[in-house]
Amino acid sequence: MPVSRPQSPAPGLLTDPRVRAAYAEGAGVYRVVPAAVAVPRGVEELQELVRWAGATGTPLVPRGAGSGMAGGNVGRGVVVDVSQGFDWTAPDWPRRRLWAGASVTWAAVAAAARPFGLRLPPDPSSGAFATSGGMAATNAAGPRSVRCGSVRSWIEAVEIIDAAGEARRVVRGAGSPQGLPDGRGKRFTLSPDQRRLVEARFPKSRKNSAGYALNHFADSGDELDLLIGSEGTLAFITAVEWRLEPIPTDVAGAALGFGDLDRLAEAVPYLVALNPSAVELLDRTLLDIVRDAGAPPGLPEGLEGLLLIEFERETQAAARGVVGDAVRGLRASTAHVATAVDRASLEALWAVRRLASPALAGLPGNRRSLQVVEDGCVPLERLADYIAGIRAAAEGRGISVAIFGHAGDGHVHVNALPDLTVAGWRDALAALYGDAAELLVRLGGTPSGEHGAGRLRAGLLERFYGPEVAALFRALKHAYDPGGTLNPGVIIPSADWAPLADLKVGPEATPIPDDIARRLRELERTAGWGTPKLELTRAPAT
Repeated sequence: MPVSRPQSPAPGLLTDPRVRAAYAEGAGVYRVVPAAVAVPRGVEELQELVRWAGATGTPLVPRGAGSGMAGGNVGRGVVVDVSQGFDWTAPDWPRRRLWAGASVTWAAVAAAARPFGLRLPPDPSSGAFATSGGMAATNAAGPRSVRCGSVRSWIEAVEIIDAAGEARRVVRGAGSPQGLPDGRGKRFTLSPDQRRLVEARFPKSRKNSAGYALNHFADSGDELDLLIGSEGTLAFITAVEWRLEPIPTDVAGAALGFGDLDRLAEAVPYLVALNPSAVELLDRTLLDIVRDAGAPPGLPEGLEGLLLIEFERETQAAARGVVGDAVRGLRASTAHVATAVDRASLEALWAVRRLASPALAGLPGNRRSLQVVEDGCVPLERLADYIAGIRAAAEGRGISVAIFGHAGDGHVHVNALPDLTVAGWRDALAALYGDAAELLVRLGGTPSGEHGAGRLRAGLLERFYGPEVAALFRALKHAYDPGGTLNPGVIIPSADWAPLADLKVGPEATPIPDDIARRLRELERTAGWGTPKLELTRAPAT
């Protein structure tokens, strides 16, 4: 539903059309021009903005670097850029803790911790620009999630500004939310029957970032578990206390190529049993694209898929030994083997994985990579069924797909590659979206393993969880945000939810200035989401 521009702007609200255009896109599939933009420079400015929004009924769209895929970082209200004004850290190295403002990136946390022999284990591929606030808001993960899980396991506390504009700290172990009226003056809680419902209805996949984490809240009783992964719909996260771990002493790995996808999928449980730190998949389509984009030498042709495995151990002998176990145990299944027995050679081996996203983003304009079915996760034993099913569905709809991601978690990213010059591509894409949802429901999976529901998947959640859990989601949202000003349409779908409306490609895309559209496309091609978006508004050269 269209949102009119605010009639009584808050201090610092930017309404210039070029500024609004610069914030119309994120890394996902959408282009939605906001009514205005705000770039608060600290907690007090953000509090003032949130209170103004509550008083005027103006929707706010929290945003970090804009690298999120599911559309939670764009909207027709006021986009609130928190990637600039919350850039501070406060380490406590003896306790292996580090407070980071919402603007601090994963890369900055890693750089600060490395001299002390520490790291933040979850390592999203967007780590160079993914902000602490954004990672907490989406419960981000990455290749090492097979061992270390998502960021949820590494967050000790957050500082938030709630829908009333109040700032507070929420700490692990502090228990359930206090003083959050749900319309009857009670705190948000789950009854024993509701806990059993959550246990029965939540997916049994190794990862899940679709909707509010009522399963984790049921287990821990911690408000923190409600806020992590809530995608800016319950509060603004302004700081995160990260728990760190020592950097492992030694690492080794392997690249295993398979001529058959069934054999590849069968190999994954064997590899997971060896306690790897990462098991990554690249399918044949993506291997071809990466090869065309300049893959490192030695990448063989004719493979159906490639698994990249990393093992972290306390000694070099242990790391090398487990690589040997992996190779010997799968000798009868593999068509290609390459090993790496130290960090330098492992970095070279994994260069092909780092090329995946840039290679997809760099495809020609008529063959755009669109992330509409890109985050499904299934129980590990159903991985082969999911890959085969999504390939069959895509072939039936006449759309090429590239598949890659975190095979060790049963979690793969599927990027649709429609030919935008072929009539009916949008209808085919919509049909594939529906096919993927049906397949995931049938396999007991989730539509989001790590990127969140956003706007893209909000309307699917009731289908996966059922109406009773969906009602609990709505009750939680109302308890925190009774006025509905915080990221409306994300997780809780809007009444006019249409997942493939407002695409950034095709003749129906909302027009924005050509020079800004080109600069946004360049950000996508170069993974330049760390660029301050106001820089995109500079006047074009004459």
